[in-house]
Amino acid sequence: MPTVIFVRHGRSSANTSGTLAGWMPGVFLDETGQVQADGVGARLAAASLPVVEVVSSPLDRCVQTADRLSAPLPDGVRRSVHAGLGECRYGAWTGRPISELVSEELWKVVQDRPSEARFPDSAAYPAESLSEMQARALDAVREIDARVLEAHGADAVWVAVSHGDVIKSILSHATGAQLDDFQRINVDPASVSVVRYTSRKPFVLRLNDVGGDLAGLRPPERPAVAEGDAEVGGGAGPGSGAPDPVG
Repeated sequence: MPTVIFVRHGRSSANTSGTLAGWMPGVFLDETGQVQADGVGARLAAASLPVVEVVSSPLDRCVQTADRLSAPLPDGVRRSVHAGLGECRYGAWTGRPISELVSEELWKVVQDRPSEARFPDSAAYPAESLSEMQARALDAVREIDARVLEAHGADAVWVAVSHGDVIKSILSHATGAQLDDFQRINVDPASVSVVRYTSRKPFVLRLNDVGGDLAGLRPPERPAVAEGDAEVGGGAGPGSGAPDPVG
């Protein structure tokens, strides 16, 4: 099955100011975040991964990250935006300082029992629960992954540029954990986390990787099969980055 590389957007102005940005427009990468996004692109290019598409959250900081990491990739890599990868809809919490939010009772629920957390609505910004966020993000990943598989085959790689809470909820699901455990996962700005979805279960190949070689994610070379011969085995050897077909 295709390999999905989840990239959190680089450091933004909201990250440095301690603001819960949510779906606020006009939140862009700061200088450090731009360098981080460029670095992810350089890592992807150096690894010569067969990236066929970069899909981004529609929010400015993710689109900017996707633009910058796509720049060194080969021509022909498709770019698209999917609302399902967008940030959690924090409603009335949007734009508020995190230093204020930590004193609210809902903050404790978000940290300790996130499956029960739903953010308050506001006139300016709609809200959703963390469970709703996870469900629509997983739906988006499944939809894109199926499309990539059909168009490009099982060895394809695609990149999803999204947000911390969104990626954490996806990774929590991929590990078989409950949403209530998703706060145990750390996803830094411009970090790389990698999942391969199969017909049986997801396999987590990288988590919160902020540096180093990504070449191990390249699909293994497949030996040529003579006409009339059947390929025997088909399992990838150790270190190939492919999940064990036996589980």
